[in-house]
Amino acid sequence: METIANPTCNSSTLAPYEPSSQDPWDTHKINHVYRRLGFGASQDDVDAALSLTPGQFINSLVDGAHNMPPTPAPYWGYYSNDDFSDYETQNFAFFEQWRLQTVKDLLEENLRGRLTFFWMNHFVTRFGIYFHAPYAFQYYHTIQIHALGNFKEFTRAIGLDPAMLVFLNGVENTKYSPNENYAREQFELFTLGEGNGYTQNDITEAARALTGYNDWPQENGEIYFNPETFDDGVKTIFGQTGNWGYDDVIDILFQERGSEIAFYICEKLYKFFVSPVTDNIGQTIIQELAQTLTNNNFEMVPMFKKLFKSQHFFDEHSVGVVIKSPFDVVLNFLKETDFYYNDTILDALIYYTGLVGQEIYDPVDVAGWQRDESWINASTLTGRWALIDEFIDYLDQNGHDSIFVVLAKALTNNSKDPYFITKTLVDHFMCKELYTVSDYDIATDIFKWEVPQNYYDQGIWDLDFNSAPYQVSILLKHIARMPEFQLK
Repeated sequence: METIANPTCNSSTLAPYEPSSQDPWDTHKINHVYRRLGFGASQDDVDAALSLTPGQFINSLVDGAHNMPPTPAPYWGYYSNDDFSDYETQNFAFFEQWRLQTVKDLLEENLRGRLTFFWMNHFVTRFGIYFHAPYAFQYYHTIQIHALGNFKEFTRAIGLDPAMLVFLNGVENTKYSPNENYAREQFELFTLGEGNGYTQNDITEAARALTGYNDWPQENGEIYFNPETFDDGVKTIFGQTGNWGYDDVIDILFQERGSEIAFYICEKLYKFFVSPVTDNIGQTIIQELAQTLTNNNFEMVPMFKKLFKSQHFFDEHSVGVVIKSPFDVVLNFLKETDFYYNDTILDALIYYTGLVGQEIYDPVDVAGWQRDESWINASTLTGRWALIDEFIDYLDQNGHDSIFVVLAKALTNNSKDPYFITKTLVDHFMCKELYTVSDYDIATDIFKWEVPQNYYDQGIWDLDFNSAPYQVSILLKHIARMPEFQLK
């Protein structure tokens, strides 16, 4: 097994990456981008990116994501309970529809999908708490349109999202009975980090300023501001005193704690996109990104471009140091094989990713999934193997086994050499080559299966052989069990 690269060895800066003969622009680097900024890519997409410079490629991904229109609303997207003809039956059915649409977006949208999913684990809500399909859509829509926008305005918008108002008890926060849940999480999890630059009094006073969003004329309908439940008394937040309301809290927070917010958010993004471990160099990189964010009044696109174009992001020590999430495992495999899938397959994958720890729209708690090493234990690891096994078996049992050979032929130019085919397929799914030649030999023996050795020696066997689909399938299952397959 390849040793995971030590992220503390990444001494590269945020200067733009410029290809050289020693450090070329190649499919290896393009796959690194697609695995981190999306959920993988087909070989055609990778080949197309080779014709662009690194800067052009990153611009295309970031600008494309920023300018992408939101997913259209379903007809039920703004229903209240009264609008359903059969709420008990339709509500969960609509949620399942939207959950499926969300996964399709993740497959198709590259960076916008990746960031939308990232922010769903930052500004956390849980469907199991608010349990209303239209709120799930509205929450997703709010995150989608702000995913690469202005972080200050993102923070302003998410606090008034119905799913968030219900999940963190904003609808219960009145001048008669203040509820501090959202104010606390806004500082602790969403903007500043635990214990960083705020006091209990700031939470208490901010909660008073956030009161009033309690008018709910229709159950699970639009939530309105009610001046009668708003605390219009004087509050002091971060040393600023006045008759503050919702917008004032956001303005004061970013005015008085802007540098702390920028560092906290950039650190979280760095750990997600570059490395879960930071050293002194990493902290310096994060500080530079934070300065870029504040210099641009919290517009995120310049910060993203600075990071994703950098030598630091492309440094070999940033490759293969992040453990895939369950959705990375299955969606990367779908994209990188270009295998057939339909709604039945995606629904099954959604179900199984939930079993191994990542239930979409239902993170474990308000702090979200902690990612990286927390994804892996004895049961979830075997579950990850099963994700790929079940998908391959479904394709095989439903008449799609020929696509295994199509993949092998496309990647190897229809080679007849079992070692070359094996190594090419293994390398296709890995961030780096395997550590030893013997690792490839073991995989080759699995691929060769029970076909007599003389068939290979005499050129009798090729990828049109009757057993070839099965041989590719067992190799793919073996690849999915390699420790390196779990890394991106």
